[in-house]
Amino acid sequence: MLLLALDTATPAITVALHDGTAVIASSTQVDARRHGELLLPAVDRLLAEAGLGLDAVTGIVAGIGPGPYTGLRVGLMTADTFGLALGVPVYGVCTLDGLAYATDIDGPFVVATDARRKEVYWARYADSRTRVTGPSVDRPADIADEVAGLPAVGAGALLYPDTFPQAHEPRHVSAAALASLAAERLAAGEELPAPRPLYLRRPDAQVPKSYKVVTPK
Repeated sequence: MLLLALDTATPAITVALHDGTAVIASSTQVDARRHGELLLPAVDRLLAEAGLGLDAVTGIVAGIGPGPYTGLRVGLMTADTFGLALGVPVYGVCTLDGLAYATDIDGPFVVATDARRKEVYWARYADSRTRVTGPSVDRPADIADEVAGLPAVGAGALLYPDTFPQAHEPRHVSAAALASLAAERLAAGEELPAPRPLYLRRPDAQVPKSYKVVTPK
């Protein structure tokens, strides 16, 4: 097995290779505006460092969000393209699950990423492997009672200390954690979801209400 994992649902452009037993290479760069520019070079660099060709990959793992529309679709389109070109399966993993897995917390906690517009994408976990609610998108103040007293991780939690006073790192997801979680679930015989995006809300770009269709005469 050789899994190529990638995620662009947060400002992190993160890529990893997993051989079914352990992560053999990983790379993370944080730049919210350059997902499309940085992702493919990161994949090429990682494969070169591992001394492997793309044809050695037997499966793709893609973070499916939730996340902003533009960044998220870069990773998912890239994953779908790799899967089609190589003839290998593409597995989806919730980005928040990857963040949770990286914590190795053994007890209830919250993961929250920055959803912009003064909102967070968030979910509650019983432990680092078990999501119990979410993912959802809300204003921090509106969920204060639900998350009160719980530790929290993620950039969204760190942005709003009044709601998440026990917030700490990691700030962004790592493809290394995403790949490890996917490999663990596959080994256990679990069926991973299709790589379809969790947007949770409509994109910012909308067709103007006053838009008129122009037809040639």
